[in-house]
Amino acid sequence: MPAAGFPSARPSRVAEEIREVLALELPKLKDPRIGFVTITATKASPDLRHAWIYYTTLGDGSQRRATSAGLRSATTHLRSVVGRQVRLKFLPELHFEQDHTSEEGERIDRLLQQLHERKDGP
Repeated sequence: MPAAGFPSARPSRVAEEIREVLALELPKLKDPRIGFVTITATKASPDLRHAWIYYTTLGDGSQRRATSAGLRSATTHLRSVVGRQVRLKFLPELHFEQDHTSEEGERIDRLLQQLHERKDGP
């Protein structure tokens, strides 16, 4: 048991196990709405009853929305796969969230480039 004030490392280990299972299972899904998905991070709640899966996908807004809908409809199946492969007392609820970190990074790069061009301009 962790000392008072120090969080347990178990949620991180469980989140990593879930990431590994889903990374292998997602390409096997037959749903045509689900495009190329990359899991960027996973996070488990301290009580291990919830897991958040952050992902990126290729395509425009409608393709991304379709992938999100496909993942939502596959959640029950994916949750059962996790339950078979990760030994836990409670099977966590899976929450898929699109990771916008790379998009934000690209936006910041563009803004910095624009500032740099203004500084060097006339």
